[in-house]
Amino acid sequence: MEPSLRAIISNCLGWAYFLAWTISFYPQVFLNVRRQSVEGLSIDFVCLNVVGFASYAFYATNFMFNEDVREEYRRRHNGHDNSVQPNDVAFAIHALVLTMIILFQTFYYPRASGQRLSPFNRVVISFMVVFFLIDMGRIAIFQAQLIDVLYHLGMFKLYVSIAKYIPQARSNFNRKSTEGWSIGNVLLDFTGGMLSLLQLLIDSFALNDWSSITGNPVKFGLSMLSQLFGLLFIIQHYVLYPKNRSRDNILSNDADPPRGETRPLLG
Repeated sequence: MEPSLRAIISNCLGWAYFLAWTISFYPQVFLNVRRQSVEGLSIDFVCLNVVGFASYAFYATNFMFNEDVREEYRRRHNGHDNSVQPNDVAFAIHALVLTMIILFQTFYYPRASGQRLSPFNRVVISFMVVFFLIDMGRIAIFQAQLIDVLYHLGMFKLYVSIAKYIPQARSNFNRKSTEGWSIGNVLLDFTGGMLSLLQLLIDSFALNDWSSITGNPVKFGLSMLSQLFGLLFIIQHYVLYPKNRSRDNILSNDADPPRGETRPLLG
C-alpha cells in the first residue's frame, strides 16, 4: 500500500472512530436530561468511566507530546514510533469531560434507593489512585521511567473497560429492561471500536510493524471490548427485553419521572 494512500485511509478511519466514539457519550447525557432522572444508570459504570478516561487521557497525551516517553518507546521497539494518533488524544480528553458531566448528573438528578457506588469499586478506585501516586513517587525519588507508569494506567483503563460494563449488564438483567440505558451510546461505541481496530490493523500491516499493537495495548483492547460488550447490550436491548422499552413505557416515564431517593452517592 502506498504510504500516502495508507496515511489517508488511516486518518479517515481515525477521525471516523473519533466521531463515533465522541457522539456516543451524548445520548446518555440527553436521556438523563429528558427523563430528569438517572434511575437505571449504573453508578459503578459512571465512576469507573471517569477513572478510566482520566487514566487514558494521561496515557495518550504523554505518548503523543512527551518526547522523553516517545524516545523511550523507540528504544524499546527497535526505533519504531508509537501508534498513538492525534484523534486518540482528542477522544480521550473529550471522553473525560463528558464522563465528568454524566457523573455530575448522578448527583443532580434523582436516583433509585440504593443506587450508589458499590463498596467493591470504592476499594478498586482507591487502589488505583494509591498505586498511581506510588508510581509517581518512584519517578521523583528513584528516576523510574514515566512510560512504565503510562502502561500501568493503560492496564487500569482496560480493567475499567471490562468492569464498568458488568454492573450495567447485571442491572439490565435484574430489571429485565434496558430503560434508562441509552442504546444509541452502545451502537456508536460498537461502531467506533470497529473503526479504531481497522485503523490500528491497517497501520500495522502497512508499516510491517505488528509491535504497534503490543506497544499500544490500550487502543487494541478498547476496540475489542467495545465490540464484545456492544454485542451483549444489543442482544439485551433488541432480543431479550424489547417489550420492556415500549413507547408507552417511555412516554410514561417522561410524564412522571422516577422519584428515586436523593441519597448520598458514596454513602
